[in-house]
Amino acid sequence: MSITHETTTGHAADATRDSAQHRIDSAPNSPAATSPDTAPRPWSADPYSQALHTGRGPLFLRRTDGWLLPLEVERWCARADEVDRQVLELCEGAVLDVGCGPGRLVAELAVQGRPVLGIDVSEAAVDHTLRLGGQALRRSVFEPLPGEGRWDTALLLDGNVGIGGDPAALLRRMAQLLAPGGLLIVETVTAGDAGDVGAAGGFGEAEEIVTAEEVDERVSVRLVDLTSDAHRTSGPSFPWARLGALPLLRHAAPAGWRPDGQWMSGGRSFVALRNRIRNTNSTAEPPNSTAVISSQRARNPSPDRPVEAS
Repeated sequence: MSITHETTTGHAADATRDSAQHRIDSAPNSPAATSPDTAPRPWSADPYSQALHTGRGPLFLRRTDGWLLPLEVERWCARADEVDRQVLELCEGAVLDVGCGPGRLVAELAVQGRPVLGIDVSEAAVDHTLRLGGQALRRSVFEPLPGEGRWDTALLLDGNVGIGGDPAALLRRMAQLLAPGGLLIVETVTAGDAGDVGAAGGFGEAEEIVTAEEVDERVSVRLVDLTSDAHRTSGPSFPWARLGALPLLRHAAPAGWRPDGQWMSGGRSFVALRNRIRNTNSTAEPPNSTAVISSQRARNPSPDRPVEAS
């Protein structure tokens, strides 16, 4: 693993810690602030909320062909483990945890006194993070966010590179959020969860088995709770993606990223990327603004959705 520790100026991470009396709200005139939220929210309803409440599964993402991807609810709801802490040690400056879930990573960084914000579309996840003492917003990564173009580090762990079902669009969005030279740490598919996927993306029967590093899958999934006699689903299907290290690197280069490290630990696989794009369209407050997070979330956050190519 070769993680360089480039620094950027003007991010004022220390000031992020000092602004705890204020809150972040939606950017003026943004869709999140002005339009009603009528879209289904797959991660906001039971059984996901119930699983976070109890701290246990079983909970799965079910593909249209019936294949099940187990969600590690117990690990997500526990304290940060040794592998998590190894990743967090690499974080630089102000950290944005995208898809923070119940907040174990946000809480761990907060305990260390480090500036960190979690975002998630699930109200239950945001509430859980706040109860742990972390700062979090109920917000999609594709909505206006505080500190656009000024975050030093962003995290896409626990499969969150799949958000929106379009890794290329997500990586372009992450490049907008991070400062030049900013660090993005992505968790990718490992051999243990590669599953029976075909080279063309995993729909239906696999024509050939691909390795974990080669997985590049765009699918439609539903949340499934298997505790009942029948498979109980939550909400409509929604787009998701699964990505190995090699496709991630292929998608990353056109989005303005350069590789900065790759490693495995505790059966999990990670890739570090550096932002080489100078952001020119920041629209929200920087991490060192006078506004900071509290329990007030965006009134009408929208579900994660890919952004249009710029």
